[in-house]
Amino acid sequence: MKTSRLGAWISIAFGAIYFVLPLIATIEFSLRMRRGAYSFDAYASVFSEAQFRETFGYSMLMALLTIVFGMLLVVPTAYWVRLRLPQIRPIVEFITLLPLVIPAIVIVFGYLRMYNSSSILPLTGSTTGTNILLVLSYMTLSLPYMYRAVDTAMRAIDVRTLTEAAESLGASWTTILFKCIFPNVMSGVLSGAFITLAIVMGEFTMAALLNRPAFGPYLQLVGANRAYEPSALAVIAFSITWLSMGLLQLVSRFHKAAPAKS
Repeated sequence: MKTSRLGAWISIAFGAIYFVLPLIATIEFSLRMRRGAYSFDAYASVFSEAQFRETFGYSMLMALLTIVFGMLLVVPTAYWVRLRLPQIRPIVEFITLLPLVIPAIVIVFGYLRMYNSSSILPLTGSTTGTNILLVLSYMTLSLPYMYRAVDTAMRAIDVRTLTEAAESLGASWTTILFKCIFPNVMSGVLSGAFITLAIVMGEFTMAALLNRPAFGPYLQLVGANRAYEPSALAVIAFSITWLSMGLLQLVSRFHKAAPAKS
């Protein structure tokens, strides 16, 4: 018993050292821009750059659009599959897992071939069209996480009873979806939204190949030409990811505590 506990603590310590030490080293290096003293000069340099603000704002906008349109796609699909088409659920789950199997570079090259300026739908022929294509690309990447989160939240409610009760009161499908289903699966939607935010803010391949001014390509550009600023940007990106994960845990705990209150 003591041996197994010791082995467990050794594993935890090894994991903590493996993950925490590089992070501490990155933070420490990001503070060494001023010779002979620790300072936040690297962070000040990053925040003062117009390109940082532009790329960060652009990626935040893309993340918001991805979350909104992803939610409008996933929630009705999961609802309809659970209510009317349970027999095709394995097929839908398989489709939602494909972005985890197919590399992002393969997906974006497929988009470029299908939607180039000489195709029937030339999305890459304009800035707006390319932005739409990037949002669709991000929706594809976030689909496995968004669908799983929403489907898990939908398992916790009685979809059929809610639908029948709303229908007996004369509610339309739109009313049922937005006033009955969406509020009851909001915890799943928010969980998927936080994961989507973390994915979009750090994604490089699709934004780079579509030549869009996103945060991921900016990280790579700074990393190739600067010394201390890349470490500061790495800490900022890491903080965004951990903030998203923290909000995800908070939403999960709130969702678990909510039934107990009622």
